[in-house]
Amino acid sequence: MINRANELLEHFMRYAAVTTQSEAGAKTVPSTAGQRVLAQMLAEELKALGLSDVEVSEYAVVTGRLPSNLPAGAQAPKVGWCAHLDTVDAGLSPDIHPQVVKNYQGGDICLNAEKNLWLRVAEHPEVERYVGDDLLLSDGTSVLGADNKSAIANIMTALHIIVEEGRPHGDIYVAFVPDEEIGLCGAKKIDFSKFPVDFAYTIDSCELGEIVWQTFNAGSAWVDIQGITAHPMSSKGQLLNPILVAHDFIGMLDRGQTPEFTEKTEGFVWVNGIQGGPAKCRVSLKLRDHSLKRYEEKKTLIRAIVDCLRVRYPRAKINLTIEDVYGNIADAIKPENSACIDMLRRAMEIEHVTVKDIAMRGGTDGSFISTQGIPTPNYFTGAHNFHSACEFMPMSSWLKSLAVTLRLVELAAGVTK
Repeated sequence: MINRANELLEHFMRYAAVTTQSEAGAKTVPSTAGQRVLAQMLAEELKALGLSDVEVSEYAVVTGRLPSNLPAGAQAPKVGWCAHLDTVDAGLSPDIHPQVVKNYQGGDICLNAEKNLWLRVAEHPEVERYVGDDLLLSDGTSVLGADNKSAIANIMTALHIIVEEGRPHGDIYVAFVPDEEIGLCGAKKIDFSKFPVDFAYTIDSCELGEIVWQTFNAGSAWVDIQGITAHPMSSKGQLLNPILVAHDFIGMLDRGQTPEFTEKTEGFVWVNGIQGGPAKCRVSLKLRDHSLKRYEEKKTLIRAIVDCLRVRYPRAKINLTIEDVYGNIADAIKPENSACIDMLRRAMEIEHVTVKDIAMRGGTDGSFISTQGIPTPNYFTGAHNFHSACEFMPMSSWLKSLAVTLRLVELAAGVTK
C-alpha cells in the first residue's frame, strides 16, 4: 500500500501542477487553456499505458479504451469512469501548492507560516478523525484540487496497476472532461460513440464510504427587464424603474424555499445575482429539486410570476429564459440497470468500507451522463471541505477509493463474486 500511496501522490502532484481553474461566463469549452494542457498530458499517459482509441476532442474531452483481456466469448459489461479536469474558482489563487503532513498527531495545522494560515480544529473538528494518518493539504492560498484531481490520479493509478499486473478486465472506457464546476459543460460535450458503456462511475467529492445516486434536478433562469428611462425633472408618468420591477419579482418568491432554509431532499429557488441600472436589470436564479415534479413546479412558478409582472407593468419588456442544467441520477436508475449500484456496494463491502448512501444537494458529471441513458453513480474520493482552502485528503481514505475502483473492475469482469 505504501507504493500505491506514493503512486497516487506522484500522479496528483503532476496534475495539480497544471493550473486548470475554470472560468464561469466563458464562451468556449474548455473555459481555460490549462485544462487542454492537462487533457493532452493525460492522453499521452493513456497511450503509454496501451489504451486504444485515445482522443482529445476540440472541447478537450479525453476518451480512451482499455480493451478486454478476458477469454474469447466471455461476457462482461462495458464500464466507464469519468472525472473532471477543472478546479473550482473559490475566490482563491488558481495555482495549487499541495503539501503532505506525515503522521498527523492532532491539533491545528499550520498551512502557511509566512501568511499565518491555519486549518483550525475548532472550525474543522473532522480532521481529528485522522490522527496517525498522512494528510494531503493545500498551502492555504488555494483549494487543494482533490476535487477532482484526486479522482484522476485514482483512475490513472488503477489503470497502471491493471496493465502492469495483467489483471483480468472487460472493456474499460475513460472520459476526462473540462468545466464540470461551471455547469457540467464538458460532460455535455462527450461524444458518446467514443464512450459506449453500459454504465459508468464518477469519483467526485464525498468522504470515505459515501456513494451518490441521487442528485438534484438543476436549472438556471434569467429574468431580463427593460424599463423606461427619464430625467427626474420630468419622470412622473414616464419613468419605469427596472430595478423596482426586479424587486417585486424577488418579493413574490417564497423566502422559505431558499438554500439557507432547506436541507436534505428539499429543493430551492436561489436568487444568486442581480445586475441593473436605469434602463435594464437582470435577475439570475438557480432552481433545484430532487423531485422532477417539484422541479417542474418551480419552473411553472417562475413563469407565473413573470406573467403577473407583465400585467402589472405593461410598458416594461420582461423576458424569461430557463435552461435545464442536469438531472437526478435516480431518474435514470431502473430495475434492469441498477446492477451498477449493487456492484458498487459489493465492492465497498469487500474492502470493509461502510456505505453511506447520500442524496447529494448538488450534481456530478454523472447527473448529465445519466440523462443519456447511462446510469452513472458517484463514489467517494475521501477528501473533506471541498471548495475551500481547508480542503484535505486523508491518505487512508484515498487508498480505499482506489481499492474500490480496482474491485469494481474485478466485479464487472466476473472475477470476484
